[in-house]
Parts: sequence; structure tokens; C-alpha cells
Amino acid sequence: MTVPDFVVDNVDKSPVITRFITRFAPSPTGLLHRGHAFSALLAWRLARGSGGRFLLRIEDIDTTRCRPAFETAIKADLAWLGLDWDGPVWRQSQRSAIYAAALARLVEMGVAYPCFCTRADIAAAAGAPHGPDGPVYPGTCRGLDAAARVARLATQQPAWRLDVAAALARTGPLRWHDHDAGWQPADPQMLGDIVIARRDVGTAYALAVVVDDAAQGVTDVVRGRDLFEATHSQRLLQALLGLPTPRYHHHPLILDSDGRRLAKRSAAETLAAWREAGRSPAEVIASLPL
Repeated sequence: MTVPDFVVDNVDKSPVITRFITRFAPSPTGLLHRGHAFSALLAWRLARGSGGRFLLRIEDIDTTRCRPAFETAIKADLAWLGLDWDGPVWRQSQRSAIYAAALARLVEMGVAYPCFCTRADIAAAAGAPHGPDGPVYPGTCRGLDAAARVARLATQQPAWRLDVAAALARTGPLRWHDHDAGWQPADPQMLGDIVIARRDVGTAYALAVVVDDAAQGVTDVVRGRDLFEATHSQRLLQALLGLPTPRYHHHPLILDSDGRRLAKRSAAETLAAWREAGRSPAEVIASLPL
């Protein structure tokens, strides 16, 4: 990936950025595969090529699936590939108070509401709309009156959802930039009222990632195209919380021999498997569409 030729949004009068700050932010729920290597390499090259910084962040809010052994393996794999990172490693599990404060701001704005629905409830909802990844939340709990919410909160731990319509009424139209696709009008309604805080861990990826990217000064987010649509909702959260919007680089996904997206369950494609088979880092890198 070459250094992007866009460094200023003349309409929004954003500052020129010549030294990029990127990050690699895996979840320690399994071993890294070649798809992870692709993202990490692209982000590392973008930062190093501009004299910038490459950060490592561990997204370990899912305490039921995350394991210290996988974090150790992540660091070993990056080192094997020849990738170094700047500064201390951030862990989301150590930032719960920061996410709680962000959620509290959204609740105070009136753009977040408690949700008591299960996945089965959502799937069974009559007429539930569909987005890129399946059923979109139909807004069941959005319409609960204050008394009903208080009664449910007394007995149930809720998730929290973003009221997209109310949020857009506050922000107005938004946009974001992808290196390949260009300027995108933000359309968070395609994913509906997303979860911004899970009932079990107090936050969710969408909220934590925008808070952390801003706190670390990330200028450019490099990640797979499977997260392209999620950027629409994240742009809305950035606007609500007064956070800067990075530039995005959504790269093609790495597929296996059957044309399926690599997943952590693809044991034969893990970097550890390649290493154990006597393959070199250069062979992994050569297998990627860099």
C-alpha cells in the first residue's frame, strides 16, 4: 500500500497530516492468520513509510474468550514477521471506566437507550429489516416508556443501543473517507440501532474502538473490507462524542483455497502453523497481495 495522496479535507479544513499513526488491534481469542498479517503489515508500512508511529492495541473486552496465551502469541507472530510497535501496548480491559464515561455522555444526550431483547427476540421479530450482516434491530425497546424501563432495569441487566434517528437529528449529515472508495456519505441507518454496550462487559466494539482511536491519536485505520459498513455507525459516534475522524483503508480480505474468508478456526492458515512447517516470514509476506 502506498502512502495516500489525500492528506487534507479542504471542505472541512482539516490539518495536513504527513506522519501517520496507525494501529493493529487484534482480539486475543485465537491465533493470528495470514489475514491478520496482511492488516498488520499494511498498517506498519503506512506508518513507517511516513516516519510515523505504529501502535499495538489488544481488544480484550470479551473476558470469556480472551486468553493471555493468545496475547503472547500475537506478539511473537508480529516479531517473527519483523514488525515492531511504538509505546506501551494498550488493553481495552483496563479502560472500562473510560468507556463507561462515554456511554454516560450518550445517555445524557438522549441518543442511547437500554435494550432487553435477546438475539432470538430480534430474529423472531416480525418484519425485522435486514442489513449487510443479517437482521437489523427493529427498535423494540426504543419505544418503552419510562415506567416500563425502570421496571425492567430493576430486574434485568440491559445492553445499550444507539438511537440512530435521534443521533442523526443532532449531528446532521456526515461523511468519511476511504482510501480506495473515496468520500462516503455516512449511512448508519443501514445497521440500525447498534449495540454500544453489551450487558456482560459494559461496552461494545463500536464504542470502544472510536474512543481508543481518538485517545491514541490514530490518523489512519487499516482493516479488512468486512468492517467497511461498520464505519458508518462509528462515524456517527465520533460526531456525537466530539472525536476526530481518522482516514480509513479497507483492504481486500485474504481467502482460503476454497474462496472463504480466513477465520481463527482456519488452523492450517495460522502464522504459527506456517512457522512450525518450516516456512519463513518472507514466504508469508510473498503470499499476500502487498
